[in-house]
Amino acid sequence: MTVASPCTQVCAIAEATGRCAGCQRTLAEIAALGVLDDDAKRAVLALLPARHRGDSDSGIEADSEAGAP
Repeated sequence: MTVASPCTQVCAIAEATGRCAGCQRTLAEIAALGVLDDDAKRAVLALLPARHRGDSDSGIEADSEAGAP
């Protein structure tokens, strides 16, 4: 099964966080979506709910853990 993009069509990168205001992904995560395998995509998707809530432990450093370049 293909993992769907979390894009919400509200694309604006916040300077303070480096994440998209709509989907909460970083530019690296957005760019990598086309090359990540489904497990890596799911790892990125798993980070997003905490980012939407504003949890402090869901920062940009998670990119490397999620397989994003």
